[in-house]
Amino acid sequence: MAVLKVIEVLANSDKSWEDAAKKAVSHASKSVKNIRSVYIHEQSASVDDGELKEYRVNVKITFEVK
Repeated sequence: MAVLKVIEVLANSDKSWEDAAKKAVSHASKSVKNIRSVYIHEQSASVDDGELKEYRVNVKITFEVK
C-alpha cells in the first residue's frame, strides 16, 4: 500500500498558466521526491491596461511517501 501526501503550491508566469504549472512542479521537485500528479486547483491573472500580464496557478501536488 502506498502512502500519498498532497501539498498546495502557488506559482506565476508572464507566459501562460501552463508555464506557471510547470514552474510549480519544477520548484517543488527540488525538495519533494516521488511526485505522482498535479491538480490545477485555481487559475487567475493580473490585468494591466486591458492585457493579461501575469498568469497565476494554485496547484495541488501529490507525491508518494516512502
